Amino acid sequence: MNRKATCETFEKEKLKSYSSVFTRRVFSDIVNYNDFSHLNWLYMKYDQYQKGIASYYDYLLYLYKYIVKFYRCEYIYKNEIINQLLLKKYGTKNTIAFNEFRIGNSIVDFAMMNGESKAFEIKTQFDSSRRLSKQMGDYMKIFNKCYLVVASEETGYYENLVENNTGIIELSYEKGKIKLNEYRHAIQNTELDTDILMGCLRTQEYKNIVLSYYGNLPKISEYEMYNACKSRIKKIPSEKLNELFLYEIKKRKSITSRLNKVPKELRQIYLSLNLSEKESSNLVTLLSNPIKKTELCISRI
Repeated sequence: MNRKATCETFEKEKLKSYSSVFTRRVFSDIVNYNDFSHLNWLYMKYDQYQKGIASYYDYLLYLYKYIVKFYRCEYIYKNEIINQLLLKKYGTKNTIAFNEFRIGNSIVDFAMMNGESKAFEIKTQFDSSRRLSKQMGDYMKIFNKCYLVVASEETGYYENLVENNTGIIELSYEKGKIKLNEYRHAIQNTELDTDILMGCLRTQEYKNIVLSYYGNLPKISEYEMYNACKSRIKKIPSEKLNELFLYEIKKRKSITSRLNKVPKELRQIYLSLNLSEKESSNLVTLLSNPIKKTELCISRI
């Protein structure tokens, strides 16, 4: 292998390693075990002579800025959806957001619920479009508006793969910053698929929908309750069912209202872990600690 190829391989491995930091596992180890071994290992391998890095938080800012420029992985997309769309464009003080939301056999990358529901499917330049048609088809059975978020260079390609009612949001890198542009608006969907809807709801949630609309629950055994509630929910008009569905989903635990108070580079991590106020405060304290210059790396099983 020649020198140029060796350097390219090294850089590629470094970028993947950098992006691996922004995962639930790494931050769960920090929050739950005060374990910085992954960050320590990464720092010693690539950045121990890098100037301006004193604390773990300094290092995370450095890593985030680096992958924003050179390796725009899914974490970057999700985090900037929070920063630019949830907190500045689509969201309100009553909006609740979810990092991943299961719909049938598919999982929405990012979801927002308020007066209407929005689904965001992310396709980075490292992703395949193989399952896209199935994914978007599932989302449209539940969500009022569905968006595809892609790199601006790939808008033309993806535009031909999705239905015209799918909104398209372009992600671009300009003058050192990520920008999200709504290339095509999403068209409102007013119909809900009851079969898929029931799979999204917890037991108490579908019971509450029946109680809210009919005023009572069927007087049957718990074993029969699911099918009985499903039968009743099928008869609720779509507009009212959408309202009741959103009302129940928005009761779920979420830190959405506190995201504007946490570091903008780490908002997706905070949302993904659904950290309590105490855990959030503790994480800030932990990240302010001086970075340890050790090569120890522990892999938790």
